[in-house]
Amino acid sequence: MQAMQYITAAVLAAFVSYIGAWYMGAIEGNFALLLLLATVVTGAYWLAERIVFLPQRRQAARAIEDAAAQRRAELDRMGIKKVDGDVAEAKGRILMQPWWLDWTAGLFPVIAVVFLLRSFLFEPFKIPSGSMIPTLLVGDLILVNKFTYGIRLPVLNTKVTEGNKPQRGDVMVFRYPPKPSLDYIKRVIGVPGDEVAYLNKRLTINGKPVPKKDLPEFFDEDVMRYFRQYEESIDGRRFRVLNDADRPAFIPGAEEFPFTQNCRYSVEGVVCKVPEGHYFMMGDNRDNSLDSRFWGFVPDRNIVGKAFFIWMNFGNFRRFGSFE
Repeated sequence: MQAMQYITAAVLAAFVSYIGAWYMGAIEGNFALLLLLATVVTGAYWLAERIVFLPQRRQAARAIEDAAAQRRAELDRMGIKKVDGDVAEAKGRILMQPWWLDWTAGLFPVIAVVFLLRSFLFEPFKIPSGSMIPTLLVGDLILVNKFTYGIRLPVLNTKVTEGNKPQRGDVMVFRYPPKPSLDYIKRVIGVPGDEVAYLNKRLTINGKPVPKKDLPEFFDEDVMRYFRQYEESIDGRRFRVLNDADRPAFIPGAEEFPFTQNCRYSVEGVVCKVPEGHYFMMGDNRDNSLDSRFWGFVPDRNIVGKAFFIWMNFGNFRRFGSFE
């Protein structure tokens, strides 16, 4: 048992060190991998507790009971009726989990439930930037459906069920293609085979201009200024977008990316043909969004899930509900 204490202390120290290094920016963390390892490690302790450690403690408790019963019988034969000693208290101490099992096997059910929910059903995210304003505000806590586009294995991200294909207008979370350890959220604008044009700040899909209706200007409290606001409609799905009149129409600082040849850049903007198995993404805050216009297409393997619900914003408690 002494060895298990040292082993457990080393394991917990390794987890704490990893989280600390991640928090300090010394390493690039992977929460999915961390959660998987935590589930496996605590699960191993949980099994060991059920198969080995708990039976050992119960056997020791029964030995105490047997010894106490034998002692009482001997004292009865000697005519001694009053017996000192609290067997129940001793049994309780023996049956109690030691600290190293409390912090491993004891946490396994909670960690396992979180792992299953997060990996296969719903994952929470926090909106870190204003690229999806006015649909999503900075600080919004949202839920992402992990099975709509097909269930994927955690860490490996291998698809095990097909699910539905992303549709134009979906708000989707995905791994940022230039740096897959980062999660991004944007709106699906183009699906495989589409030709998407964003010229002079007007969106066209397959040669058809996306319907656009003027709305009252939007006041962004974070930057304390107004932006032009419009309502766009793609395949019958309506959503609001913003434009910054002070920003030019051309795309500054576009990078080299896979299938760069599918895009044509000009002073008016960009025209892209979406390759098979990829998607063209844009933020609703059109002039303040780093999206497919800059770094290219999102491959299917990078998809995380479909965002659909705001459940909290600590800066604005009225932010609650579906944004579909």
